[in-house]
Amino acid sequence: MNITEVLTIAGAHKRRKRVGRGEGSGHGKTSCRGNKGAGQRAGYRQRLFFEGGAFPIFRRVAKRGFNNFNFRVEYQAVNVSDLEARFDSGAHVTASTLHEAGLVSDAKAPVKILADGELKKKLSVEAERFSKEAARKIEAAGGVVKRLGPQPKKKFIKRPPAPKAAPDEVEAKGGKSAKGEKAEKGEKPEKGAKGKKGDGAPAGEKPAKSESPKQKDSE
Repeated sequence: MNITEVLTIAGAHKRRKRVGRGEGSGHGKTSCRGNKGAGQRAGYRQRLFFEGGAFPIFRRVAKRGFNNFNFRVEYQAVNVSDLEARFDSGAHVTASTLHEAGLVSDAKAPVKILADGELKKKLSVEAERFSKEAARKIEAAGGVVKRLGPQPKKKFIKRPPAPKAAPDEVEAKGGKSAKGEKAEKGEKPEKGAKGKKGDGAPAGEKPAKSESPKQKDSE
């Protein structure tokens, strides 16, 4: 006989504890509540990790490192072999149908499809995450993969810089020559070589004044 089988017969209802009925009962005087303090008051409940007012252990011990507990996402894993066994070809697989089939425990929690096993049936599968191989197997069987909710961001891959061209290749293309070598331009005259306009006299020498007609007559 099991205790869960006891219904209306003796023992089905446990008697309440009688306290405060004299010291001879064993539950007298303080009525099993100890001496004074909050524990004697109605509604008292000791909080978790309470150490009687002492500095608690979780505050005495240092915390280090990263903790993902508060905002991590836990997925309910389902393999493609389970889909092959529980669903007919052409079925529409969602979290609620997975729950009805007994493959997940919570219809509202996120689901991830994994690639263990083989899949030959054509299924339309909706889930928050798919492994790369699981998505390939579903699509190879003629099925459809539909990803729900926000998807993880793709990792940014920094491309290596393009290799610099050799100086010979640059000259062959008609571009600039190697650094430090400038293309030849027309030679500039040396400083001080220019005279006045229309005069080829060297710098610093003034041209001779032309004689006036009056001076010629006097001569």
